[in-house]
Amino acid sequence: MWTFLTDHVFRPHPELLVFITVAIGFFAGKLHYRSIALGAVTGCLVAGLVIGAQVKVQIDGTVKNLFFTLFLFALGYKVGPQFFRGLRKDGLPQVLNAVIVAVTGLLVCWLFASMLGYGPGLSAGLLSGALTQSAAIGTASDAIANLPGLSAAQVQQQQNLVAVGYAVCYPLGTILCAVLLANVLPKLYHCDLAAESAELSKELDTPDDDPDTRNAYEESVLRAYTVDHDELVGKTIDQFEQDQKQHGRRIYITRVRRGGTIIHHTQDTVLQRGDVVAVSALRHDLVDFDARTNIGPETDDVTLLGYLSETMRVVASNDHELGRTISELRQQPFMVGVYIDKLYRAGSEYPYVLATKVERGDTLILTGPKRLVDPAARAIGVPVPTSFATDMVWVGLGTFLGGCLGILAVTVGGVPISLSTSGGALIMGLVFGWLRGKYPTFGHVPPGAQWMMDTLGLCVFVAIVGLNAGPSFVSGLKQAGWGLLVFGAIATVIPLIVGFLFGHYVQKIRFPILMGVLAGGQTTTAAIGAVNETSRSQIPTLGYTIPYAISNVLLTIWGAVIVILNH
Repeated sequence: MWTFLTDHVFRPHPELLVFITVAIGFFAGKLHYRSIALGAVTGCLVAGLVIGAQVKVQIDGTVKNLFFTLFLFALGYKVGPQFFRGLRKDGLPQVLNAVIVAVTGLLVCWLFASMLGYGPGLSAGLLSGALTQSAAIGTASDAIANLPGLSAAQVQQQQNLVAVGYAVCYPLGTILCAVLLANVLPKLYHCDLAAESAELSKELDTPDDDPDTRNAYEESVLRAYTVDHDELVGKTIDQFEQDQKQHGRRIYITRVRRGGTIIHHTQDTVLQRGDVVAVSALRHDLVDFDARTNIGPETDDVTLLGYLSETMRVVASNDHELGRTISELRQQPFMVGVYIDKLYRAGSEYPYVLATKVERGDTLILTGPKRLVDPAARAIGVPVPTSFATDMVWVGLGTFLGGCLGILAVTVGGVPISLSTSGGALIMGLVFGWLRGKYPTFGHVPPGAQWMMDTLGLCVFVAIVGLNAGPSFVSGLKQAGWGLLVFGAIATVIPLIVGFLFGHYVQKIRFPILMGVLAGGQTTTAAIGAVNETSRSQIPTLGYTIPYAISNVLLTIWGAVIVILNH
């Protein structure tokens, strides 16, 4: 079977080999136990190694480099705003912890690789797998290709060993990171993550100040009622809404029908008996209020309720609103009748609370009547209409300029050192992502396109790495020995322990947040998932985003650094 496929399908059409490898890799990556899974990247690498060992078809390196360069630009573009925000004063403690974890990881991997006599290939494989940073495979491979004195065969051999080391160390590294942060450390320090997260959530969130955030994730509803309650007749719309606010509810009157005609109303409009009002509220608030008793009977007024509503993404960029907490933003006049459904930061949904400050580049999802949402969005920043079009001028230019930057090299000790085209793409992605966050009127890359460049770009790259390394995987594994697995596990744990001790005893970071900081410092998505699951809360994610952005950059660069150190 394999012989037929190899001779008649894969060898004449290697692109089909890549596609089937990616498909199998994604399927394998979905297999999981609780919150821990191989993930698509590791699945694609393992699939590539297994299939490559059978078919023995080499894939053109240009294809591999193309996808990896695109991935690194997308990675930088996604974390750029958060990366530079982390360099500011309020983010520096988390940045410092991430740097300590990353530097400790580099030093430990370098020490172990030197002790075991590993060359540049296995050294980089140890680092990328133990520190769970897939992107280091690519930067290490680029660095190996630029090492002086190696023949083409030696370069290929060392690059294959990077994949071997990663494949051996990554699965165990991911599991150890998740178990250590979600279970072992909390138990050793007698910390109930769920209770601590709940307590911290109460400290950060003050429902009495503004009830909206308490229910920020609930669906807003629209109902029509006929005014028939004595206490409501004669009140202005503003008085009614302020009364609800005093009781911890956000309920708004968005439209009024009087005498069969929909009238133009303001906050000073006085309500009369028999008026039919459109009421917008969070479902929880409306049930708690019991509108039928306190306003009047509900009615189905299709025309009154049929006004345009809108859900709009807005990128925060207005200097007057930046730095406000969610609680303060809710109090602004333009937010009357407008709800914040979600907040995205660094490309991921962010579990905000009342005390969360709105940062430049944050994306807020606003919902409400179109006539209210539009001015609210413009007051906060730049509205981003739903679009599937990617600004490829911006993406192509950024990737090109980054590649040109990476070509530049300096010679240290006779060894040429450069960012490489992929490393340059990462740096330029950071800059372009930051510019996009600061001036969000250009450079639109919708989430689907980011996923294609980010996830698929890396998965295609590692699938090709696996296919090319497959034929030599067994011999490379024999060369590495069991020491690679043991020392890889130790190299995973030591940086996390160092980062924990520093964060706990020196920085005094609260336990749930610190677990998020360490998961971000090791860029292990499975770990933050396990920590959140144990915490039964999204609170640990508050410590994840800045370290994740910082460590993604550092650990990716470490792939090239350890190659140079062990050459």
